[in-house]
Amino acid sequence: MNTYMANVNQLERKWYLIDAEGKTLGRLASEIAKILMGKNKPIFTTYCDTGDFVVVVNAEKVVLTGNKLNVKKYQYHTGYPGGLKEVPYKDLFIKHPTYALELAVKGMLPKNSLGQAMFKKMKVYAGPTHNNEAQQPEKYEF
Repeated sequence: MNTYMANVNQLERKWYLIDAEGKTLGRLASEIAKILMGKNKPIFTTYCDTGDFVVVVNAEKVVLTGNKLNVKKYQYHTGYPGGLKEVPYKDLFIKHPTYALELAVKGMLPKNSLGQAMFKKMKVYAGPTHNNEAQQPEKYEF
């Protein structure tokens, strides 16, 4: 029996449309990461980008369970001494509604150039409209 080796040139990539309204942030992010990596396909190969494209709409209506909206903080460093900044997720959702979902998905992808290529296949929109009608994305339910 021969082992199947995925070839990037022969892949057919699909476009999926996911509505994030009312979905939990972590569960939604893990499902998106699976699609971007290609783990939902039988031809998944670890060293090859076999994933599909994902369009996420209504990202501003994603839900954080418990008291995470007030307690959880996004930390980043400016690069200057004493430059550690903290932003509560409540403020992050107001200023950048799509950024929380992008951070969650990016953290679940590989930390190398392959992961960066996978992340570029995700398009996130805060509202119900998107600019990818020409690709004819099919609705993805989970």
